[in-house]
Amino acid sequence: MNNPKKRSQWADAWRRLQKNKLAVCGLVIFTVLVLGALAAPLFLDYETDVTGINAQNRLQSPSSENWFGTDRLGRDVFARVVWGSRYSLSIGFSAAAISLLLGGTIGAIAGYYGGMIDHVFMRVMDILQAIPATLLAICIAAALDPSPRNIVIAIAVSFCPSFARVVRGPILSIREMEYVEAAKAIGAKNRTIIFSHIIPNCMGPIIVQTTLSVAIMILIVSGLSFLGLGIQPPTPEWGAMLAESRSHIRDHSYLAFFPGLAIMTTILSLNMLGDGLRDALDPRLK
Repeated sequence: MNNPKKRSQWADAWRRLQKNKLAVCGLVIFTVLVLGALAAPLFLDYETDVTGINAQNRLQSPSSENWFGTDRLGRDVFARVVWGSRYSLSIGFSAAAISLLLGGTIGAIAGYYGGMIDHVFMRVMDILQAIPATLLAICIAAALDPSPRNIVIAIAVSFCPSFARVVRGPILSIREMEYVEAAKAIGAKNRTIIFSHIIPNCMGPIIVQTTLSVAIMILIVSGLSFLGLGIQPPTPEWGAMLAESRSHIRDHSYLAFFPGLAIMTTILSLNMLGDGLRDALDPRLK
């Protein structure tokens, strides 16, 4: 009888992830949110449904015509929440990608070379990490003009230390492995060794950190917009929508409920998925 083919590391991780019901639930919810954000322009017109003012239809409670009701300018809250996901998700993913690229590169170089390079790079990261990420993002955003690009920069810089440490930790042990020594022996360049041999073998912690960081970044994006340092009205960002609802929250609580629900659902789904990925990618659970 032939032996069954050995599952690859990623196939094994996917099989374990599928057994985690909370993680699968988080993945399904987040996939629906992403698909809704991508499909928003197909069924919701930005000028008419999202930013179009209709004074005669202002502050209408949720109904079959307006599922989430209308705001003080008669704009459809459902359309604004769906379009708002495009801004929150895109900024969160962009900030995570930049932060991973910068922080991951710093952590990889520091962990691989060690010595004075490691000492200098990580002390700089320690200085940045001493400041809470949210506070650092607020300071950077306040110093720059409120725009999506500057928000991405502010959040990406504030999360660089976290990614640097996540990447550096595994590399300190991986760089001593035999296959790394073999790559050095055949004359492979350090850049090739880092990005072709070492980084692929510490992708588990990187994926988990990225997933959990995106959730926090989306929350920070909403917080900056709520404080007036992020996306500016009339752009339908969830935090900006919460800020606009403050003056009507007593009599029209749905104006705050639905954007808040969107933020909570997104962050909860990412946290459930991140926890599931952490368990699925843990080699000790094989």
